[in-house]
Amino acid sequence: MLSRKPNAAAWICVAAGLLAYVALPWYAIQDTSWYEALPGIFSAGDAANGLLQAFGQNRPWLLFGVAGLALCAVGAVQPPGRGQGRWLLIGGLLGAAGLAIAGFTIGARGWSVAALNTAFGELATNQFGIGAGGFVALVALVLLAAFGLARLGFFRGDLFVSGAVIGCGVLMALFIAYPVGKALAGAFLLEDGGWSLGAFFERVFTERIWGLGCVAGGTSCGVAWNTLLLALLTATGTTILGTMIALMAERGNRRLQGPLRVIALLPIITPPFVVSLGLILLFGRAGVVNQLLESWFGLQPTRWFYGLPGILTAQLFAFTPIAFMIMRGVVQGIAPSLEEAAQMLRADRRRTFFTVTLPLLKPGLANAFLVGFIESIADFGNPVIVGGQYSVLSTDIFFAIVGAQYDAGRAASLAWVLTIFALAVFALQRGVLGKQNYTTVSGKGDAGIAMALPDGVRRACYSVALPWIAFTVVVYLFAFAGGFVQTWGRDYTPTLKHFTTAFALEWGQFGLVWAGTAWNSLITTLKLAGISAPITAALGLLIAWLLARNEFKGQGAFEFAALLAFAIPGTVLGVSYILAFNVPPLELTGSGLIIILCFMFRNLPVGVRAGTAAFKQLDRSLDEASLMLRASTAQTLFRVVLPLLKPALVAALVYSFVRAMTTVSAVIFLVTAENELATTYIIGRVGNGDYGVALAYCTVLIVLMSLAIALIQFVVGERKLGRRKTPAHQGHHKMESV
Repeated sequence: MLSRKPNAAAWICVAAGLLAYVALPWYAIQDTSWYEALPGIFSAGDAANGLLQAFGQNRPWLLFGVAGLALCAVGAVQPPGRGQGRWLLIGGLLGAAGLAIAGFTIGARGWSVAALNTAFGELATNQFGIGAGGFVALVALVLLAAFGLARLGFFRGDLFVSGAVIGCGVLMALFIAYPVGKALAGAFLLEDGGWSLGAFFERVFTERIWGLGCVAGGTSCGVAWNTLLLALLTATGTTILGTMIALMAERGNRRLQGPLRVIALLPIITPPFVVSLGLILLFGRAGVVNQLLESWFGLQPTRWFYGLPGILTAQLFAFTPIAFMIMRGVVQGIAPSLEEAAQMLRADRRRTFFTVTLPLLKPGLANAFLVGFIESIADFGNPVIVGGQYSVLSTDIFFAIVGAQYDAGRAASLAWVLTIFALAVFALQRGVLGKQNYTTVSGKGDAGIAMALPDGVRRACYSVALPWIAFTVVVYLFAFAGGFVQTWGRDYTPTLKHFTTAFALEWGQFGLVWAGTAWNSLITTLKLAGISAPITAALGLLIAWLLARNEFKGQGAFEFAALLAFAIPGTVLGVSYILAFNVPPLELTGSGLIIILCFMFRNLPVGVRAGTAAFKQLDRSLDEASLMLRASTAQTLFRVVLPLLKPALVAALVYSFVRAMTTVSAVIFLVTAENELATTYIIGRVGNGDYGVALAYCTVLIVLMSLAIALIQFVVGERKLGRRKTPAHQGHHKMESV
């Protein structure tokens, strides 16, 4: 139903902005939360509200926001139209841009830009990082500017779409483009602080990066070619394995579906170095496989596993579940009526699969390949453990930053190469999919039965996927046995002392005492991951909807910005967050909020890609029918579209939560003693040689994340498509008459 008060949204934003100036602390106070600072908003201290800061503490630049809100209030009085749009756009831009420019140019020591200090002299006052008041006021002004654009005819005049596009764009600019840009800019910086394009070319086009020594008979190729080869192999392997497991889970033996889904998701709920450790116990120089080969065939143990074979195997373990989650939702979305129509036209199941089913999987295959490629080039944990002498870009970047010779310029140049690779595969994916139509879920009823897999396809899936699943189980048995023995390799006596060390509970004088050394990191990790996961999933699906259902200028750049966080190694993203958010206007370093933001925008692309693949299957007539019945855009999104996106929502929620629980490289520089995470605790234990406690902690994490995945699946539920259930006795492969 259309709103009877077309200016209600504008008035709400104006009121929120004015309230932020009066009732909230404008600046953030170190070691004090915004609600703890509320009693001081009318005082002369640092917790004062925006108006007192502007008039009483000589910070007149804060009045840009007040002036902008006043202009927007004038616009809100007027009837909807282009005249109102001009007032809202001018007011929103004046307020938001004025506050933003002042925030980035005036810091804790006055002018942040040397040129301004030279031109205008030193400032008498300074300012700190933005607080609750400044944040709410800026959000209100940005939304008012977006509403102004909608009133001027942009975004088809839809306030919700305009607010969503501009809001998401500002978030991605601030928390992806801005910090990553600061990191990449280092490739152009000279040692004396000057800028030089020659320095960029000198750093990027080197033998170490682009050398072809392995082709010309040398020992190795450049690190860029190593990374590209590994990424192509990983993306291809994970896409094939993920698709096969998804087909088995949705079209195979129903009795295998439950265990198959659980086992297929095991690698994603495990810190990557645990999988690498399990593989080393199997294939390392002193691993079980080498020992058996020596005893049976007399072959001397070697380090053959370290290098490309080891990294590729570990990445296939780590990233196949992502492809599986993406492909499962796409396989579910294929309309059985299309397959039944082909069979009624005398096509057998094999021909139907290759001419109907498989082409409809193209959006999912392309998205799974893209995510697998970018995950591979940005992966750090697996190459650093089992990479041996096989260098890749992510590990080179890490050692350029934390090595004995700190070289930020070299790290930035390597990050540029990764970004170019990601951009190239992104363009290739768009070229492959093109403008073709893959709609399989429409507004029409579809009570068909999903076609059983052709015999050859079923045998291929089982012969490849089942050994892979068995291999997964073996690796995990080896990896986690270490948590239940005294000392792996020396004393295999069963014990629970490692669990007691980490998670002991005792009764003290004042009640229950969390005596284990791991409790603090576990509780912090659960809290931060629990906050970031739903926000990440919601933002990712919203961006996917904007890209799939709306057309606007700059859409390609908007989509690439949402993908950019995956193209940057987690180590570089963490360092860029420190560089960008260590000074006003956003002083976040050392807080839990910077870790939440890093989690959100690091994991955002999976929600976007899963949502994009799902949206390509939904007929636009569903949206149009809802809008024709006078539902608003927001009502259509939440009541019609979102229930059909449950597989994508589950994928986004599960992945966001699990990666927040297990990520290493992105947060290794962001954690503090107050905000220690599970992975940094485990790395510390591994560094001290205490593998038992580390593996015991990993076992607890796996149990907790398994419960979380089951809870997410239960709360979200399955997508209801009004289809008949496949009969349990379906084995003769006859079509059932309708």
